[in-house]
Amino acid sequence: MILLRSLVFNIWFYGLTTVICLWYGLFGRDPGRARDAARLWARLVLGGLRRICGIDWEVSGREHLASGPVVIAPMHQSAFDAIVWVLLVPEFVYVLKRELTLIPLFGALLLRAGMIPVDRRAGATALRDVMRRAERATAAGQRIVIFPEGTRVAPGVRAKLQPGVAAVAARTGLPVIPVVTDSGHYWGRRAFLKRPGTIRLAIMPPLPAGLPREAVMTRLSDAYATGYAELRGGTPVDKFGNGGKPVDNSVGFAGSFRIKN
Repeated sequence: MILLRSLVFNIWFYGLTTVICLWYGLFGRDPGRARDAARLWARLVLGGLRRICGIDWEVSGREHLASGPVVIAPMHQSAFDAIVWVLLVPEFVYVLKRELTLIPLFGALLLRAGMIPVDRRAGATALRDVMRRAERATAAGQRIVIFPEGTRVAPGVRAKLQPGVAAVAARTGLPVIPVVTDSGHYWGRRAFLKRPGTIRLAIMPPLPAGLPREAVMTRLSDAYATGYAELRGGTPVDKFGNGGKPVDNSVGFAGSFRIKN
């Protein structure tokens, strides 16, 4: 039954994505309409996930989300993590890998919605471009979503965090909000099967604005470890690892960037 439900959901997911992108391509031209299309897409995808696969989701700690711009730094175990924030915050931009913007139709929707692509081969030039775009997003009152792990990581594995989140926080002067999740237990990386249950997201207290880069990375890593253990009832988190050949979906600016505070 899980196999059949997962197959039906995949048909729903890819069919819906195609229809929404085609609709926007024909009738949408402005960022506001692109965001509306993204919200409709996310709502229908997660509604299908619940009805077809029996996967619901719940959020704790919403009070930690400020009303203005912040840097939201979620753990990344599943494609679910990249979808849900479209619904959780009213004004948002994602920092994402450039390759996603090259997908026909879907990439155009991402760019029109104002997402911030990262060309990981461009090194420091890419980082400077991201910083400029992040400042513009902050000035427009948007929340910036960036996945510091830089890749989908298996549940319980503590991946080394990439420095892009600290760079964005330093440049914009915004606090960083850690978010932990157990989404990978239900919609796993590389996994075709979607297992029924309730995905939990815990939004944690923000790290203070203005912290040095090293302090941001250390405190974010600690927040992930303790928050995930609490979320899973004391399940320990492994020491730093690569998650067993994780899927490369990097948006964390992996590489040898030097960041000045």
